[in-house]
Amino acid sequence: MDGSGTFHLTDTIPCAGEEKRVGTRTVVVGHRTVSETDAYVAQKFCDNRIVSSKYTIWNFLPKNLFEQFRRIANFYFLIIFLVQVIVDTPTSPITSGLPLFFVITVTAIKQGYEDWLRHRADNEVNKSTVFIVENAKQVQKESEKIKVGDIVEVKADETFPCDLIFLASSSVDGTCYVTTASLDGESNFKTHYAVRDTTVLCTDEAIDALTATIECEQPQPDLYKFVGRIIIYRSNQEPIARSLGPENLLLKGATLKNTKKIYGVAVYTGMETKMALNYQGKSQKRSAVEKSINAFLIVYLCILLSKATVCTTLKYVWQSNPRNDEPWYNEKTKKERETFKVLRMFTDFLSFMVLFNFIIPVSMYVTVEMQKFLGSFFISWDKEMYDEEIKEGALVNTSDLNEELGQVEFVFTDKTGTLTENSMEFIECCIDGHKYKDCISEVDGFSQTDGPLKYYGKAEKSREELFLRALCLCHTVQIKEADQVDGLIGHPECKHTYISSSPDEIALVKGAEKYGFTFLGLENDFMKIRNQKNETEMYQLLHILNFDPVRRRMSVIVRTITGKLLLFCKGADSSIFPRVQQEEIQQTKVHVDRNAMDGYRTLCVAFKELTQKEYDKIDRQLNEAKMALQDREEKMAKVFEDTEADMHLIGATAVEDRLQEQSAETIEALHAAGMKVWVLTGDKMETAKSTCYACRLFQTSTELLELTVKTVGESERKEDRLHELLLEYHKKLIQDVPKHRSGLKRSWTLSQDYGLIIDGSTLSLILNPSQDSSSSNYKNIFLQICLKCTAVLCCRMAPLQKAQIVRMVKNTKGSPITLSIGDGANDVSMILEAHVGIGIKGKEGRQAARNSDYAVPKFKHLRKLLLAHGHLYYVRIAHLVQYFFYKNLCFILPQFLYQFFCGFSQQPLYDAAYLTMYNICFTSLPILAYSLLEQHINIDTLTSDPQLYMKVSDNAMLQWRPFLYWTFLGAFEGLVFFFGVYFLFQNSSLEDNGKVFGNWTFGTIVFTVLVFTVTLKLALDTRFWTWMNHFVIWGSLAFYVFFSFFWGGVIWPFLKQQRMYFVFAHMLTSVSTWLAIILLIFISLFPEILLIVLKNIKEKNHQTGPFDLPMLVSYKRIENGYVKTEDAVTNSAERYPLRIL
Repeated sequence: MDGSGTFHLTDTIPCAGEEKRVGTRTVVVGHRTVSETDAYVAQKFCDNRIVSSKYTIWNFLPKNLFEQFRRIANFYFLIIFLVQVIVDTPTSPITSGLPLFFVITVTAIKQGYEDWLRHRADNEVNKSTVFIVENAKQVQKESEKIKVGDIVEVKADETFPCDLIFLASSSVDGTCYVTTASLDGESNFKTHYAVRDTTVLCTDEAIDALTATIECEQPQPDLYKFVGRIIIYRSNQEPIARSLGPENLLLKGATLKNTKKIYGVAVYTGMETKMALNYQGKSQKRSAVEKSINAFLIVYLCILLSKATVCTTLKYVWQSNPRNDEPWYNEKTKKERETFKVLRMFTDFLSFMVLFNFIIPVSMYVTVEMQKFLGSFFISWDKEMYDEEIKEGALVNTSDLNEELGQVEFVFTDKTGTLTENSMEFIECCIDGHKYKDCISEVDGFSQTDGPLKYYGKAEKSREELFLRALCLCHTVQIKEADQVDGLIGHPECKHTYISSSPDEIALVKGAEKYGFTFLGLENDFMKIRNQKNETEMYQLLHILNFDPVRRRMSVIVRTITGKLLLFCKGADSSIFPRVQQEEIQQTKVHVDRNAMDGYRTLCVAFKELTQKEYDKIDRQLNEAKMALQDREEKMAKVFEDTEADMHLIGATAVEDRLQEQSAETIEALHAAGMKVWVLTGDKMETAKSTCYACRLFQTSTELLELTVKTVGESERKEDRLHELLLEYHKKLIQDVPKHRSGLKRSWTLSQDYGLIIDGSTLSLILNPSQDSSSSNYKNIFLQICLKCTAVLCCRMAPLQKAQIVRMVKNTKGSPITLSIGDGANDVSMILEAHVGIGIKGKEGRQAARNSDYAVPKFKHLRKLLLAHGHLYYVRIAHLVQYFFYKNLCFILPQFLYQFFCGFSQQPLYDAAYLTMYNICFTSLPILAYSLLEQHINIDTLTSDPQLYMKVSDNAMLQWRPFLYWTFLGAFEGLVFFFGVYFLFQNSSLEDNGKVFGNWTFGTIVFTVLVFTVTLKLALDTRFWTWMNHFVIWGSLAFYVFFSFFWGGVIWPFLKQQRMYFVFAHMLTSVSTWLAIILLIFISLFPEILLIVLKNIKEKNHQTGPFDLPMLVSYKRIENGYVKTEDAVTNSAERYPLRIL
């Protein structure tokens, strides 16, 4: 084999002139060394244990605590807790320690439980039994005991325990069928091939006698790539070297089907298997809400610091008077007098920080986590997103981005399988320029000339047959024999089931079958077809030049029974036309263009005859390239390029891919909701364009701007021409358009609709301009044009270009929220790039669904996912965040005001138990229930009226204006609580017996008013009442009252002072206290009640229908005309009013 036979086990000898290899491994099959004399250093490989868990029993505590304290809020509370322990502060360390402990514990339990489930799943895999061939016998072992080099036997319907090189199987031809559903979701059968020289070794004794070594690349995660070679040693003969590719590799996690048993040798085990390497999580995506929370936290931290600074300063101003500093009843100790003033000031500052630290809500983080985690179940449970056909519903892969679904501005969608069914049907073909439509009798095949065919004309009989043979031979379709039913045994018309990784190929084979040429399958490297005369023809399959997205074509080389060598090639017109005789193109091109205009997918078919000499050269080059361990793909591509040249065009096919149901209505709804939809596809421009018209992305009134090879041209001047076009479109869309009033949001729809079409080659000119061109601003101008268009179609896109487009829009000014949706492996890069990635559980496998944040069965489900779920998630979490900051400001402001009345002595207003329980018990459950269940607008209304989506767009409820509104509301209520109770206490005797209430009673009254007010505020905001809301709201208030009686009704032995003993019960004996509490609650909520009354009066005056709908806090103005249909938006805005600030 071209020098490969002399290859030994050391890495020092380069093979076949190949450069020195790096990053390869040598595997000794069955641990049988080649010869005693060979110098062989055994390489160390990992065992076959799978570890998907993060923690062990020993490292769980330190590792989990380290991860949790990396969060700023947790770390901040830890510091506060340590300050309370070290410095003599006014409140007990328990007040901040207990909430922190609660948050840390809840999070640790959740993460620990999830990790325990991963451990359990790992153990199931690691402890499963496998059979290994040792000393010509089968030995039963646990899966984790497999070592690299072991020969493993796998039986039908078992999964492969590690990555194996396929050596032999029970089938004579050395093939096996595999499903990779657990890896990439593809449930169709894939055929794998055993190494040619080991196919006969199908018993334990025979396989154990094999002496061979495997050289292959080090582990890498790509499921579809593998480069290696096997060297088989035979006694007294030269060693044989054979190339190994992905077709010889059986992946861990895949399942053996329709084959009794196989033998394979372990090459990658445990965490080095391709499946394990694909475990690695995706890059962490952060939602806009998280960024808003951090901004608000900084504001509240500044408020906290300023409060502590003010109090510390005023304390020393107050103490500058000796009578205040050291009154006769409280003289300082010697130690206090000797303390440095600066140190004293610093400890006082820390004490005030501790006193006011509750303004930063530590429990908000755990509530937000729980809201996201529990809220994500509603998507999975949605029955409207369940698809009967595949028996699956929506899937949530990450719950961190629920609210982003309500903020999407740009939707990037794939075409095939996303907007369309990816269910192909053969429509027509053309041979030598003659059109053949589907109205031909079964008997004569193409030869019938009456009817419509008379009109089309027809090609020569030999050309027709050549074309149909090409369709029958140029593919990778497999046949799955149908189960034979009584009465059908041996029947020649018994139908086969075709299986293939591409629906196009099946459509073409079925198309040929319709016209009399039937593919009968592959047997011992011979492809069998039945022709129109019912004769079976045999072709020896010599090579398959596989399809890849870069070449956009595939070829086969076959030998006929007479010894003729033929190459058949099919592919996209753009990749076939440059490789055939130019004079043959025109007659076929007309049909291809017309079919593309009709929305069909087109493929061109070409062939060439090879001489034996040419074939020998190709065969040698292909084998050399296959043997390469370095740059194998580049070398193969070079050989493919040379082989697929100077061909002859035979004809073209047209296959229809029907639109998915409701895809047009979904796109219309997304447009009406203010989103821009871009279609990114690898298809031809004409095909994609007609699909865009069919799914209403382009309207008949849309003016199309084209930046394609057709308009830019292929000449030397193409960059200049591109520049001219860009400037012309820029002038039309931006410079010549009158300025809109500045208040408009999402006002991208101009008086005239514009659509842009760009192809891959023009896009690469824009994104990667040549050095000498004055084109540094191409990208900028192009982006401005895109942003002004209602719809953009990018065709002939490579997967990486799709991601580039998404990145370009994502990084524009204002960082718009982007969403990518696709169904195939070629969409994964753009799904990972966008803020929100959505996979469709389609026919192109499950790579997209596995790599996405959310997966849905059909494109139409995107409408409900965004317009209903997204809208509600955003409203709920925005309200949760604002409410948390508001209730904590209400809580701490009275504490701050109290310092002005106690000589800034750091005296707490509330008891330590109340400080601790406020956020954990008294006010946490109502807001959690609200944030899970609230529907301020009915779900059906949200889905049917897309313009409502714009009301919460651009993070409307978490802007500074609503934040300031909530902050002022909190400040107002805090002032009412404190000064209301303060004025009540101006009457010195509040009890019948003339006794005076103390400071703990004062604080308890303030706290009671506080708890009732913030809980009732949430009740006022709730529009969708369920039994759960009632239970947690009234239950929380009842629990507060019960706890207060209980806490004050017992003398607790572990407390130094029993300061709360009987305080609450005693307080409620005073009638004036009751009146004050009720009055203060009413005054605090009066602004809210007033707004609701005014809203109801306004609604009655408008008489717009029986809607009881909300007033969300938003800065959006109702009058805004977001899109052209201004009246419609205004109407819906009046029906569903937002609160105007």
